[in-house]
Amino acid sequence: MPTRSSACHVAEIRHRVGGKTYAYYLLRRTFRQDGKVKHQTLGNLSHLPLPVIDLIRRAVRGEPLVAPGEAFEILRSRPHGHVAAVLATARRLEIDRLLSTRPCRERDLVMAMLVARLLDPGSKLALARGLDSEALSSTLGEVLGIESAEADELYGAMDWLLPRQARIEAALAKRHLCDGTLVLYDVTSTYFEGRRCPLAKIGHSRDGRKGSLQIVVGLLCQAEGCPVAVEVFEGNTGDPTTLSSQVEKVRKRFGLARIVFVGDRGLITQARIRDELKPVEGLDWITALRAPQIRQLVEGGSLQLSLFDRKDLAEIRDPAYPGERLIVCKNPLLAQERARKREDLLQATERKLTEIVSATRRPKRPLKGKDKIGLRVGKALNSYKVGKHFHIEITDRRFTYERDTQGIAEEVALDGFYVIRTSVASGVLRAAETVRAYKSLSVVERAFRSLKRVDLKIRPIYHRLADRVKAHVFLCMLAYYVEWHMRRALAPMLFDDDDKTTAEALRSSVVAPAQRSPRALGKVHSKQTEDGIPVHSFRTLLEDLATIAKNRVQPKRAPTQTAFDVLTTPTPLQQRALELLKAPLNM
Repeated sequence: MPTRSSACHVAEIRHRVGGKTYAYYLLRRTFRQDGKVKHQTLGNLSHLPLPVIDLIRRAVRGEPLVAPGEAFEILRSRPHGHVAAVLATARRLEIDRLLSTRPCRERDLVMAMLVARLLDPGSKLALARGLDSEALSSTLGEVLGIESAEADELYGAMDWLLPRQARIEAALAKRHLCDGTLVLYDVTSTYFEGRRCPLAKIGHSRDGRKGSLQIVVGLLCQAEGCPVAVEVFEGNTGDPTTLSSQVEKVRKRFGLARIVFVGDRGLITQARIRDELKPVEGLDWITALRAPQIRQLVEGGSLQLSLFDRKDLAEIRDPAYPGERLIVCKNPLLAQERARKREDLLQATERKLTEIVSATRRPKRPLKGKDKIGLRVGKALNSYKVGKHFHIEITDRRFTYERDTQGIAEEVALDGFYVIRTSVASGVLRAAETVRAYKSLSVVERAFRSLKRVDLKIRPIYHRLADRVKAHVFLCMLAYYVEWHMRRALAPMLFDDDDKTTAEALRSSVVAPAQRSPRALGKVHSKQTEDGIPVHSFRTLLEDLATIAKNRVQPKRAPTQTAFDVLTTPTPLQQRALELLKAPLNM
């Protein structure tokens, strides 16, 4: 017999008997045969509970037995991926073991402060609230086993940390430094909120916060910029005066007999070289000369500028620097930039001076008096620090000025020149390697930029106790230590250049500006990696990882059943980042 397609369904049949209505539920198959619709009863479902009958009805219709929205509810979701990435890196670097070989609550709290400094820098009170087991900020407290914490406990953990700083720095030095290695050292300042901390003083502000209290921070790094040690000084401490404590730290605490200190010209001065560096056996240094010292080399005949018409690097000797090497470099691009900047500053100063001239010549209430005119002129000349390039004449009623063309010409002749000064023998470091070592100070400046502005936000500082300020700065250094290693691991996914060997090979000379490798340029132009993954900055990549959440799920139809956690499935980009960091999500 010809039979067409059939379908199953649950039929509800009602009968009324003696004033009562009875319902029967039959599982039937409906099909067409010989042009007629026929029904075949497959089973009687009347004895089953109504919810089960409803499930069978939905099943034969092809509907889901339980709709997702009806089966589960998400009680809360907490960002987790960025916590796993940072904490896994910190543990791989054995930061927890450096803090203490034995687990304790203070160690866990310090680890929480360190990781939080990378994830979301904020106050200790904000962190204490975020560590609460019911908080939704992240899974940091849960992963570290901290159900709750008070701000005072975090302050206590900082007090616990500071006495361990020397031991931790010695362990980092043993890990990253050895005899004969380069040590990069530089200082910066950061402003302070409040007026009670004994470290906070008025001094030279590198943040442009004139009149604000500040502290001075000295950072020791290995040759590639990995931080090793940090020290806090009073805000009015001069840069050169911080050098002696660093020499003692490296020699005695770290136990290094031979070391090469690299510092800028404002840090390793003639007086420090004579009194603190030369007397120490096995201690060498690399620094640079100031402009007046370079001018003296030209005037004395040791530096002949005509030699650099065809070359950009040469090593010279001068009687004023016995036993030392002077490596002269000329960078044409630097010369152009200095000339442009000088001209801009000169013109800006001339505009201010012209206003003063007009004020002395105006018909109504002209500016008069040698003292009043001089006060305004001095302010104008100091605005852009080019007053030395002007000749001025002030009387009680007149003021004139003109450029010092001869002095400007003498300075222009030295544009683009800089001289590296070192005690390192040529057999140890060749001229190009010495220049490269001095230029590597830029990685310390990059560390300060990350500490102060970009990622860790060490400032402003609100702590009142000197030891708390020192502990805060040390915590930030440890956080940057973790970040430095994370950046190296994640370099293929970041805008950072992950092919520096090729980039260095593209440079015509060590004096020439640094080049980016073709791979790095490709990432900049396409905004994608070679694998087609979007390129990120370090900060935006952490934000992307934070979208991996730990979701607490509760079954709706079984409210007595224990809730369980489900992690967000990582995207290909997130999975790649976790693989590079060797960071498991389940911690």
